[in-house]
Parts: sequence; C-alpha cells; structure tokens
Amino acid sequence: MQKFCYEICIEAKTDMQAENKMKALAVLASKLSTKELAQLADIIKNDPIKTALAKRYLGV
Repeated sequence: MQKFCYEICIEAKTDMQAENKMKALAVLASKLSTKELAQLADIIKNDPIKTALAKRYLGV
C-alpha cells in the first residue's frame, strides 16, 4: 500500500495534546478502512447521541 503525506493543522491547548491527537488519528487511519473511517466521522459530526454513548463506553 502506498503512503501519502499531508500537512494538517490540529487544534489543541498544548503541543503535547496536538501530538497525542495526531498519534491517535494515525492509529485510526491504519486500523480502519476508508469506509469505516468515513462512517465514524459522519457519526461524530451528525449523531450526538451515538457519540455520547461511545464516549460513555470509553469512559471519557
């Protein structure tokens, strides 16, 4: 599989938080298919109830 590099901006309070977000995003991108990642983004963007349930399940 090919690798593609992008320059992106992440909102965070500190540099460490931004780095942790990028690491988490990289894991999600590597473990989920394109379709799964797109569906996850859609749920987070458009379905606050499912997002809240997921956060509760994760304990955050």
